[in-house]
Amino acid sequence: MTVEVGDAAPDFELKDQHGAPVRLSDFRGKKTVVLVFYPLAFSGVCTGELCAIRDELPTLGGDDVQVLAVSVDSMFSHRAWADQEGYEFPLLSDFWPHGAVARSYGIFDEDRGVATRGTYIIDKSGVVRWKVENAIPDARDLDEYRKALADIS
Repeated sequence: MTVEVGDAAPDFELKDQHGAPVRLSDFRGKKTVVLVFYPLAFSGVCTGELCAIRDELPTLGGDDVQVLAVSVDSMFSHRAWADQEGYEFPLLSDFWPHGAVARSYGIFDEDRGVATRGTYIIDKSGVVRWKVENAIPDARDLDEYRKALADIS
């Protein structure tokens, strides 16, 4: 099943790069969430995308927006990658059960064992207001995020 615009975003709890649990529903009523699924840490396209998010975060809604990035990598890989690249937003480990959160959103690639490049903008009430899914080799456009966030505000 694929999560569509207008659906309630499936809740989840995953550990971030520091081992702290992060629950999607904790942001309900507080922040708009940009939920970014990516295939693998340390890969070229993923590094480029997350570095662009890191660099452009203030223009993506400031303090009213929370970025959550999710992959099947372990918490330990996320910590090393975050330290190397200076990512301060949560990198969430969908390691075990392998890809369970990506599956709940309908964007897990069973053949490759990773999430595709799915992005969901979830409003403060927990409803998906915008989504895009790109093929694994295709980077996403941050200008699309900005436009969608502006339309929600």
